[in-house]
Amino acid sequence: MASNKAPNSLALLPAQGSKAPDFSGKNQHGKTVKLSSFKGKSNVVLYFYPRDMTPGCTTEACDFRDQFQSLKDTVVIGVSADTQEKHQKFIEKYTLPFDLIADEEKKILNQYGVWQEKTLYGKKSMGVVRTTFIIDKKGILHKVFPKVRVKGHVDAVREALSEL
Repeated sequence: MASNKAPNSLALLPAQGSKAPDFSGKNQHGKTVKLSSFKGKSNVVLYFYPRDMTPGCTTEACDFRDQFQSLKDTVVIGVSADTQEKHQKFIEKYTLPFDLIADEEKKILNQYGVWQEKTLYGKKSMGVVRTTFIIDKKGILHKVFPKVRVKGHVDAVREALSEL
């Protein structure tokens, strides 16, 4: 059985300017979402977050929702280890207009280096380090936002998208 343990290091994150690792995962409806399907069509905001229905994650999702119309030529995709059912409830409760991928096996989380050891109140555990990747239409990582602070984050994402 494979370990879900990864070292605590930002060196694990794919580098800005490199090709975004392709993935496919199931969204809240059980439909497959494949990153490469957006190549040549849309920019992608790929954001990783710890858990549905928690204060910081809800604020971040609602901030993306509130700015969604202003994100031209851009697809927003959220990824966490929550189930499809939890994602569906989260989307319904907060009227989120974008897909959330259920990565219960942590394949995408590990592929993007965001499943790491974290310390909270002196206790170490494995979890998602809140991180956002902006991927351009060519499939290149235009911008990486590691260890995201929610307040003001979506504004920073919009600014980075304006550079494309």
